[in-house]
Amino acid sequence: MSGDLPHPAPSGPRAERKRRDIIAAARTLFLRDGFGVGMDAIAAAAGVSKVTVYNHFRSKEALFTAVVAGALDEPLTATDAAAPLAGLTEAADLRGALTEVARSWVRSVRDNEDVIALRALVAAEQHRFPELGDAWRRHGPTGHHPEVAAALRTLHARGRLAIGDVEVAVLQLYALFVFPHLVVGQYGTTLDDEATEKLLDAGVGMFLAYYATGRAADA
Repeated sequence: MSGDLPHPAPSGPRAERKRRDIIAAARTLFLRDGFGVGMDAIAAAAGVSKVTVYNHFRSKEALFTAVVAGALDEPLTATDAAAPLAGLTEAADLRGALTEVARSWVRSVRDNEDVIALRALVAAEQHRFPELGDAWRRHGPTGHHPEVAAALRTLHARGRLAIGDVEVAVLQLYALFVFPHLVVGQYGTTLDDEATEKLLDAGVGMFLAYYATGRAADA
């Protein structure tokens, strides 16, 4: 049952609720038991059949990448109106809005325990499950950050940004804001708040200097 789906994944409000339940259950079990947890256990925890899980996700690797994508974008897409991405595409002050997105993104990398644990899980499990790393790579930057990619596409469509390759742009945002913390973290330390703010300010300026058009470039 881990091959290609014979038909499109279920859609509609009821299907979306089930999809969210499956991802939430998988996230809990992956973090508790590792990538070796069975799909039967995930289905039971989500309150659905294993067939339903496979109707939404063609494989455990696909489900895991959905879990990672949700965790990475979650701090940016909270259901309240104050979520950083909620106002990015409409913001008159694009620089200020993008800075808030970047700040929340960095905070999640530094402080969100689930995101930290998922990163550690990927690193720890790849030697036992090489298909996990393959799925991670195939999913691509926009797949791991679908909400960020969607916001960039919208800003491009509205003429605020001129982006030829959204995957490259997502990677560049990650490199400007997130990678410095990952690299420093490998040495058992952290960047302080002052250095973080300097990186945010300079990173947003660099990104907009390259991609922004018209009034957005002057924001």
